Amino acid sequence: MVKWWIVSAPTLSIDNLVKAFGDVEAVRGVSLSISPGEVVAFLGPNGAGKTTTLDIVLGLSKPTSGDVALFGTAPRRAIKASKVSAVLQTGGLLLDHTVENLVRMVADAFPKPLPWREVMDKTNLTEIAKRRVRKCSGGEQQRVRLALALLPDPSLIVLDEPTTGMDVTARRRFWDSMHAEAERGKTIVFATHYLAEAEMYAERTVIMNRGKIVADGPTNEIRGSFGAQTVTGRFPTKEAAKAAQASIGGRLEETSVSVTGPDVLALNRAMLDLPEIIGISVTDVSLEEAFEELTGE
Repeated sequence: MVKWWIVSAPTLSIDNLVKAFGDVEAVRGVSLSISPGEVVAFLGPNGAGKTTTLDIVLGLSKPTSGDVALFGTAPRRAIKASKVSAVLQTGGLLLDHTVENLVRMVADAFPKPLPWREVMDKTNLTEIAKRRVRKCSGGEQQRVRLALALLPDPSLIVLDEPTTGMDVTARRRFWDSMHAEAERGKTIVFATHYLAEAEMYAERTVIMNRGKIVADGPTNEIRGSFGAQTVTGRFPTKEAAKAAQASIGGRLEETSVSVTGPDVLALNRAMLDLPEIIGISVTDVSLEEAFEELTGE
């Protein structure tokens, strides 16, 4: 008996992507593949090339060379078929409409949208349905953009700094809804400067620097790949902490000093020898520390 397997194309495939602006290469030979259902954080300092890469993925810019495919086809074709939605930081909103009218109007533009009331509930917009968009806060307008992006029931959602302007509760609700979408098989790709968000919510992290990918893998593995730990000493005053930093180095934060290295016992001993030390804690390297190590930021 002959058995057949259906192998689906990756959600996103990038092969040796290059984008040059004159003599400057903003993206330099980037290659990666993202599978259905992945939640992927895209990180990098300003000028790293992540925004340019995402612009090419969304069909907003053409590459100098290399190939990009969404669901095995050209980006613009996939976007035209409503397989892709994006939540960008600015633009895309008709400010004089109420939230409800805008969501209903956009829903009518798609051949098979999700029920607009369901989308408003999912994005916590029902309570401000009658408010004009221009009267909404920055965080509320981001939720409106998310609702509009979810209406066509896309298979890929691209987010650019999606929680800018949101408070802690709104951020948590936002990511709860994104993970619910991922559990339905959606792919989530987001760029953020909140490294804690990437650490908490992304299963995979891609870090870019100077146009190249410098790290790509499970978020916890990137964080743990440095084989180091951070020892933090607490002091009774800011002055005592400053004196400790002058002696041992490391990072100063109010009344604490943190030092990272592979030999945690030696770091502990050095910290205990400092005068006025009142407490010590040991933690694994954070994603932020890994990011700083990889990018020099």
